[in-house]
Amino acid sequence: MAKKKASIVYKCSNCGYTQPAWLGRCPQCGEWNSMEECINDPNAGSALLKADGTSLRIKPLPMSQIEIQDEGRISTGDKEFDRVLGGGATKRSATLIGGEPGIGKSTLLIQTAANMLRENPGSRILYVSGEESASQIKGRAIRLGLAVDQLEILCTLRLEDILSALDSLNPGMVIIDSIQTVYSVEAGIIPGTVNQLKYCANELIGWVKERDSILFMTAHVTKDGNIAGPKSLEHMVDTVISFERNNDEVRFLRAMKNRFGSVDELGIFQMDSDGLKAVKDPSALFLTRREGTIPAGVSYVPVFEGSRVFVVEIQALTVPAKASLNRVYSDKVDSARVSRVAAVLEKRGGIRFSDQDIYINVAGGMRLTESAIDGALAAALYSARTDIPLPAKTVIVGELSLAGEIRPVTKLKQRIKAAVELGFDKAIVSEKISGAVAVESIGAMVKELFKK
Repeated sequence: MAKKKASIVYKCSNCGYTQPAWLGRCPQCGEWNSMEECINDPNAGSALLKADGTSLRIKPLPMSQIEIQDEGRISTGDKEFDRVLGGGATKRSATLIGGEPGIGKSTLLIQTAANMLRENPGSRILYVSGEESASQIKGRAIRLGLAVDQLEILCTLRLEDILSALDSLNPGMVIIDSIQTVYSVEAGIIPGTVNQLKYCANELIGWVKERDSILFMTAHVTKDGNIAGPKSLEHMVDTVISFERNNDEVRFLRAMKNRFGSVDELGIFQMDSDGLKAVKDPSALFLTRREGTIPAGVSYVPVFEGSRVFVVEIQALTVPAKASLNRVYSDKVDSARVSRVAAVLEKRGGIRFSDQDIYINVAGGMRLTESAIDGALAAALYSARTDIPLPAKTVIVGELSLAGEIRPVTKLKQRIKAAVELGFDKAIVSEKISGAVAVESIGAMVKELFKK
């Protein structure tokens, strides 16, 4: 079907009178200089149009005339969730939350709705579900002990029903669970297709951007852990959050994209019968409490996750390769990084790994990506290969170069301070600093740790 051509009209901002040509004075109400240039586009999304089918024509402005608006952050009632969002939910923003089935996306959002209703009794929140019935949602709220009597529930798959409810309720927060179940007759009748996702998300985001509302959308993930559907959906929203787990109870909430804050923050939750709770002592998750000598292949490193420092335990194991080609098994540390550190150790440290299968694990399940873990990873590999344990209560911080040098890392003092507060009394680092031992190369690090 051919698209209809858009037309330009001039509309009075005072009384709404429209006509095809501009006038200095409105003929209906008599107001001067109130005629605004608008576009009447029958092909535009309904979320972008006003009641009379027109929308204000947007024109470029010089940067000097643009005013910075207050982001208008609102607390979700959960410090960990606020931390990941960058300090709270931002008005006129869209957030996409991805995670595997059963990880707690719906639980997190219904708890957020309950917190915001408690903090703002007069606010209106619309919860749209395409996967669960209203009775199932209420049953979950009762099990979690949440006061959500004022929460508006809409169980539908049709986008037109959702937009109609939004226009009538004008809620301050909208929850779509999940976006992949929503479809519009304008884009077909099968939910989850590329066109459906892009069209429905665009309509919902357009509605939110025109009002002081907040949009949360959940999405499924593939077996690789990526958000299912087109990647263009991630570009359309303001924030993309990944929900991960390391076991049946602990959950990690991490921002993959955030236009209103940092993507380095990590939220740590624990799932129990009362729902998701913030973990009060995260260090207990990443450290194994031991008495006496630590096993061979174990090292410790303080890492930054956003504004917080965690001391984590890296575990390494080497065994003779059963085939002519050695393999690296590493889930929480990039296997390419492990192979590179092992190669540097073999070249600069005089110890062979080419005939060994290497296994790397991180206690607590945290994923480590920063280069500051190179020194601790090298120490764990050397300890596992020689079967000699590292000294107890020792942390190792430093980036490892291909030449075998231990390079400086950022925020070293904060890292050392966090380790001391957790009971560590020795630090191996790359630069001279009070309370730490400085080493310049992988050879010097091995001599300091293993006295050889």
